[in-house]
Amino acid sequence: MRTYTSSKIRNVGILAHGGAGKTSLTEAVLYDAGHVNRLGKVDEGTTTTDYLPEEIKRKVTVSTTLAPVEWRDHKINILDTPGYADFIGEVRSAVRAVDSIVLVVDGVAGIEVQTEVHWEAAEEANIPRMIFVNKLDRENSNYDRVVKDLRARFGNHVVPLMLPIGSEENFSGVVNILRHKAFQFEGIKVKEMEVPADLQPEADKYHEMLMEAAAEGDDELLMKYLDGEPLTDEEIYHGLKNGVRAAKIIPVFCGSALKNIGIQPMLDAIIDLYPSPVDMPGAENQDLSKEPLSAVVFKTLADPFVGKLSFIRIVSGVLKSDATVYNVTKEKEERFGSLLVMRGKTQDTVTEAQAGDIVAIAKLAVTVTGDTLGVKDKTKLLEGVSFPNPTFSVSVEAKSRNDEDKVGNALHRLLEEDPTLRVEKNTETKQTILTGMGEQHLDITLERMQRKFGVEVTTHTPRVPFRETVRGTAEYEYKHKKQSGGHGQYGHVKLRFEPLPDNEFEFAETIFGGSVPKNYHPAVEKGVREAMAEGVLAGYPMTNIKVTLYDGSYHDVDSSEMSFKIAANMCFKKGVEKAKPVLMEPVMAVEVHVPDQFMGDIISDLNSKRGRILGMEPKGKWQTVKATVPLAEMYRYAIDLKSITQGRGYFTMEFMQYEDVPQMTAKEIIEQAAKDKEKEE
Repeated sequence: MRTYTSSKIRNVGILAHGGAGKTSLTEAVLYDAGHVNRLGKVDEGTTTTDYLPEEIKRKVTVSTTLAPVEWRDHKINILDTPGYADFIGEVRSAVRAVDSIVLVVDGVAGIEVQTEVHWEAAEEANIPRMIFVNKLDRENSNYDRVVKDLRARFGNHVVPLMLPIGSEENFSGVVNILRHKAFQFEGIKVKEMEVPADLQPEADKYHEMLMEAAAEGDDELLMKYLDGEPLTDEEIYHGLKNGVRAAKIIPVFCGSALKNIGIQPMLDAIIDLYPSPVDMPGAENQDLSKEPLSAVVFKTLADPFVGKLSFIRIVSGVLKSDATVYNVTKEKEERFGSLLVMRGKTQDTVTEAQAGDIVAIAKLAVTVTGDTLGVKDKTKLLEGVSFPNPTFSVSVEAKSRNDEDKVGNALHRLLEEDPTLRVEKNTETKQTILTGMGEQHLDITLERMQRKFGVEVTTHTPRVPFRETVRGTAEYEYKHKKQSGGHGQYGHVKLRFEPLPDNEFEFAETIFGGSVPKNYHPAVEKGVREAMAEGVLAGYPMTNIKVTLYDGSYHDVDSSEMSFKIAANMCFKKGVEKAKPVLMEPVMAVEVHVPDQFMGDIISDLNSKRGRILGMEPKGKWQTVKATVPLAEMYRYAIDLKSITQGRGYFTMEFMQYEDVPQMTAKEIIEQAAKDKEKEE
């Protein structure tokens, strides 16, 4: 592939709800541009961008894939993104790299959950977008109904630029409302014709709508339009182009990706209406390629054979192969070889890439997603990628003991390519906790782990890191005495146990008269600390306790540090039982963000999870519910919330404090712990 100048580049993300046909649309674009010689199909596992085994098996996109297209002497870098909420991190990284998006809507299902999610994100970023209504060849598809719903939901700046010719199985072409022409499609051939007479009234109605929208995109045109003068097609095009680039006009296209109908007019519009990198705000009229190099890494792929692949959007300057770049984020130089142009899993090479282009580099040593690359002391740190916090956790352990050492390395490699994963080794429960965006996300992650690194794991619901403490004060003494010929063992301690609300542990001594010599005090504290690791109720660590050594005795010959450590350990275990021990659980501060209509169900569900509602904050059509909820009730909340809100809600949580477990719940936990201990023995 040849090198393209910045003005000849378009960077476009294709976004949609799962199943709307993003990947099929990308495949049709590649076919029409001559990059593939037949139309691949998702159902057959033959598309260019869904090439991972997990994608072929499940028939869904799980990873954003680059698919550059050459069209009308321009290069369009298409990023085909996943449609399911579990993979929203992949969408976020793609949006960081593109200048505009195509939002694909199912012509049968219409607006779906992720359609709304992507729309809101695009509105917030003020990014240019067009809508492609797909699957108009399907039974029960209805373009007119979908357009009305789009305008009702998203506003009157959503304006059709195309009309379908025929419907369902008779769908055969489109009418270009601006050009007053109709087009029929056969393979990659396009036949131009007059607008069918039965569609002329509807075309005229939409043309008036288009004229009004175009006028609003330009002040001079608006004055002319308000004076009652009709706008020429050239003026409408000018106003439309300005409006699209300013994200004030959202043109609607239509077609069928599977039948390759309506794709080429959309490609033409991407060239004609969408901004190039030099048309973006802040870059107008600049020669970006003469600026110092700056680039952002928006995606990483970990391949056990090729190594690490870093996908890079060049913001300014020129990137050349076989060079050294400076990682501004890590403050380290990186040496690399070829510049790769990826199309699905296939690779091509270029000797250089201009500002605005997207390329990949293999085997960068320290660079990860979100890093800035450039020139030392000249390149400023760029904004990285904003990823959502993962909320669904499982514990993982190697299926085979031989693989235990491999698990950590495999997880580390997976984290490099997926920043929406988290791994934590919980020292209290001795479990490795893997956290992701949802059940499907983690299922696919573990499939990928087995395929790429040959490591198979089993998963469980994580154990709750309960703790134990005391609510009363008690004193206890213990004498450790052992005689076995020669030197014996003698240690005698009297300990006091008290609650300590504001600190985890405090050891004190109030010995008078040397009943326990000072050189044995550290051994007493060590014995207590070791005993605290396993509480008396269910074996969980003890905390928030003050232990005071107030008396005891020793033997001139038989006493030793070991004797006093054993005495303190046993005294603690028996004495704590008299100080009203209780079980405590971690309680999380939770914020749930949901549309208004789900408020009642959310509050009811949180109450059923032993949650305490602290308050609600309205934000437009959304509500934020603030609550405290025990961690034990939150491990599967990502699934519950998705079910209650049809995938619209999301939540965040962080540790707040430990609180006493209710008596009935504590009884069940203690009984279960006793059974588990019996099994182990």
